[in-house]
Amino acid sequence: MKILFAAAEAAPFIKTGGLADVIGALPKALQQAGHDVRVVLPKYRDIPGSFTHLLEHVRVVEVPVGWRRQYGGIEALQWDGIPVYFIDNEYYFGREGVYGYWDDGERFAYFNQAVLEMLPAIDFAPDVLHCHDWHTAMIPLLLKEHYRHDPFYAGIRTVFTVHNLLYQGLFPPEVLGDLLSLPHSYYTPEGVEYNGAVSFMKAGLLFSNHVTTVSPTYAEEIKTEYYGYGLDGLLRSLGDRLSGIVNGIDTKLYNPATDSALFSRYRTSWSKKLENKTALQHELGLPESADVPLVAMVTRLVESKGLDLVMRIADEWLAYDDVQLVILGTGDRSYEEWFREAALRHPQKLSVQIKFSDELSRKIYAGSDLFLMPSKFEPCGISQLLALRYGSIPVVRETGGLNDTVQSYRPETGEGNGFTFTNYNAHDLLHTLRRGIGYYRQPEHWKQLLRNAYAGDYSWQASARQYSDIYERVTSEA
Repeated sequence: MKILFAAAEAAPFIKTGGLADVIGALPKALQQAGHDVRVVLPKYRDIPGSFTHLLEHVRVVEVPVGWRRQYGGIEALQWDGIPVYFIDNEYYFGREGVYGYWDDGERFAYFNQAVLEMLPAIDFAPDVLHCHDWHTAMIPLLLKEHYRHDPFYAGIRTVFTVHNLLYQGLFPPEVLGDLLSLPHSYYTPEGVEYNGAVSFMKAGLLFSNHVTTVSPTYAEEIKTEYYGYGLDGLLRSLGDRLSGIVNGIDTKLYNPATDSALFSRYRTSWSKKLENKTALQHELGLPESADVPLVAMVTRLVESKGLDLVMRIADEWLAYDDVQLVILGTGDRSYEEWFREAALRHPQKLSVQIKFSDELSRKIYAGSDLFLMPSKFEPCGISQLLALRYGSIPVVRETGGLNDTVQSYRPETGEGNGFTFTNYNAHDLLHTLRRGIGYYRQPEHWKQLLRNAYAGDYSWQASARQYSDIYERVTSEA
């Protein structure tokens, strides 16, 4: 089956979050299952030269943006056997970063159109066009309105994946006609109107042949008012057109036995993991001790990650408990400043690294004992899977994909791979952390937890089979 992934980012080319990891890994798993899978991305200025110098020019197309016709350069490379196309337009993508510009509505309206215009130019008519998050969510509607009359596009089916419903791509009503040449009749509560704006996300939900999201629990959560952000009624109405499929990780790329970023490579060796721990403590300026539990967070410093709970317990916990805490990430200035100040209050127990570093994150996964994710919501989460892969035991709130991938340890049976709590409550978080640390001090239980973590299958293979089933379903309904 021929499949095209359309997305705003993909590892290793450009990354701001978990979406990039999915687009970087899932196509390879689908290719291994026998599919012809390709990927299309914008060509951002920030894509490293080590990739852009490999690009080959393919074609130029004219891309309609309302009444205008804009340049669309098509460039391509092969990466791990996957053809990856880049849409080149300096006006829209020749700037720093990925998102956050005043004209994001126009930039991604252009990209949505460019993806569809590209297909005949590269002579590739996919059976399934798989769109991801709001940045590509207008493609199913554009395909229906502007392209279905063309036999080249007639057999294309669409799947739309919601990675995070919070970010919906809301833009002024003029976007419909001025940028997308869509009739005003779509601007209704039953169409793409949402609170006086055009919702790209809503277009993807309404007009794709099937909708997926990144974990079974999150698929149920977004049908509720609390998690649905005003779209819960629409999501409930999708019925069996909505599926939840948990993400995986690239187990070849993230493998402690071969990871060159680590101080010591290991498969399941406890002594090698302790070498990573003490070396990490040394690098971060913390007292070197194999016995002190080292808790870690690698996260965006934003409200949804449960940082308010951590802030409420941090001073008490670090003052009275024999622990160390490492935090790596960037985000909202208020959180960055609070944790920097907290590190000054607890210099022997807290290391705060306000930066993005893939190398340091891998050292933290390998060197930490427990990995903290007290998220307010978490559609899937990649970090807990990486932590398990490296033998760092997750402490998580039971939400979204965290609920699907982390099971609380049961000492009576030896089952479970982490520690969980239900309520978004600081005292529950503190109790769960202390429970986890209590078992860390009981070697027979901790070794069982590590065995359970290392035994898990965190690859994309099982999820790829579920996506394949959905592709088969939507194409058979054509």
